[in-house]
Amino acid sequence: MKRYAISRYTVILFALAISVVACKPVDNKKSAKQTVKPLLKKTIEKQVKDVVYPLPTTFELTSMLNRIGADYILGLSNSTENADKYFTEKARALNLGVYGADLSYASTYNRKQETMLFLKASKTIIDNLEITSTYNETLVEDVEKNLDNKDQLVKLVTNSFYDTYEFLNKNGKANLSLLVVSGSFVEGLYIATHISQNTYANSEIVKVIFDQKTSLEKLLVVLQPENKDPNIAEMISKLSGLKASYDKIVDGSMTEAQLNEIIASVGKLRDQLVQ
Repeated sequence: MKRYAISRYTVILFALAISVVACKPVDNKKSAKQTVKPLLKKTIEKQVKDVVYPLPTTFELTSMLNRIGADYILGLSNSTENADKYFTEKARALNLGVYGADLSYASTYNRKQETMLFLKASKTIIDNLEITSTYNETLVEDVEKNLDNKDQLVKLVTNSFYDTYEFLNKNGKANLSLLVVSGSFVEGLYIATHISQNTYANSEIVKVIFDQKTSLEKLLVVLQPENKDPNIAEMISKLSGLKASYDKIVDGSMTEAQLNEIIASVGKLRDQLVQ
């Protein structure tokens, strides 16, 4: 049976990527129109540690997929037409995370039209959840101004993740913020597991998928203290099923059957979130 040896990436390594995602100099002629706030995570960390976004954002994942040459697949992401059909806070929070991952995917691949569509879908849910931060109020306009500047675009979207998470935590909706993170993680992994018709044939994609086990374990740790909330408890149960599939992998080597089990588990979970 064919097996791939896979090394484990740590959460610290992923987190370091966040600090270097936007390092290219900005053309002085465009700086007046493309003024973007610095990444918010370090500022938030200095204020209240508990409201720092707990996982690497999906930009790390989609950027890895982009670097190894995986294609952008139209129709893989959640339909933007679904944004208005989520009526409960639970569904809205989960799918705000889903659209956040889809937005990362589109902007990583420089898909301008899709970027704006996913941004507007996200904004619809942000408004429905009454997330009224000053940062998100100008997000659509700021992104439109920076569609041709990928580094600034990544900054804007990443800051939106941090800002939304902070807002929910500081306004008595910490559990909703965890659902946002959960939705984003599931969608990101769904994209990774469905970006190729023959995933197991690409050892680099297999490695990317395996490395998400670290983020999954971290997410479960973050969710556990809030397990008295029935929505959080349900998410823990669903993610624990996915973790059980990962735990079958021994010594960092994943068989094709084990990969297919993870693909099926992620697909089923993701379908439950976006339906």
